[in-house]
Amino acid sequence: MKALALLLLMPCSALAQDVPPPGLASAELMAGWVTPQGHRMTALRLRLEPGWKTYWRSPGDAGVPPRFDWGQSQNLGRVDLHWPRPKAFESGGERTLGYHDELVLPIEVAPQDPARPVDLHARVDFGLCDDICVPAEVALRAPPPGPGPDPVIQAALERMPDQAPDQPPCRIEPIADGMRVTARFDATAPEVAMELEGEPGGAPVWVSQPELSRQGDILTAEADFVAETGKPFALDPADLRLTLIAPDTAVEYRGCTPG
Repeated sequence: MKALALLLLMPCSALAQDVPPPGLASAELMAGWVTPQGHRMTALRLRLEPGWKTYWRSPGDAGVPPRFDWGQSQNLGRVDLHWPRPKAFESGGERTLGYHDELVLPIEVAPQDPARPVDLHARVDFGLCDDICVPAEVALRAPPPGPGPDPVIQAALERMPDQAPDQPPCRIEPIADGMRVTARFDATAPEVAMELEGEPGGAPVWVSQPELSRQGDILTAEADFVAETGKPFALDPADLRLTLIAPDTAVEYRGCTPG
């Protein structure tokens, strides 16, 4: 088991005076811009020390994805996180998905009242790993938006997975402590991620890194979805999100077709 240490960072403006946790060079909510639709576009930017990594929204067998608390924000409507495709890492026999060197995570915010500006405050919990893994927490506030699009955020948006127009076939079956999903793809991607949209019954669901096998041109991915209750649960195939991940591209499927 990797060593864990609980570390707390002060708001971004205090990072220069305080010692950040191992692996984190800096953290900020970027200024971004206001889109033609009136949405605030910003990004969480984490700069990491050499050799360290942080995690994607579905990290796999281990890892802590970023979690956001927007409770101190003003005029906050819908918040959409636009995740750039991750890379696969293997350490200690575990495969995880995430980012090294830097994470720029674009965040699009619709104001509750379009006539007023959005004041963004976020408390973010996330994991950092090298030889050890440490959870970290930062409290950040976004500066006022800039006059136009930021090329750094735009580049991260361009690395988002493409959206597939169809759904792969899948099999969903109960196991002792949850559900198992087996999906088939006509593809050769080296990595597959499976996730659930939301939490069935309001309880968190842990998802294993899929086991992959190939037969001819067919890629099969099998993952276990384990609920907090430790029992099988109702899993709607429409709530599944499946992503094929390659070094230079990724494709996301919304839902699968049982059969």
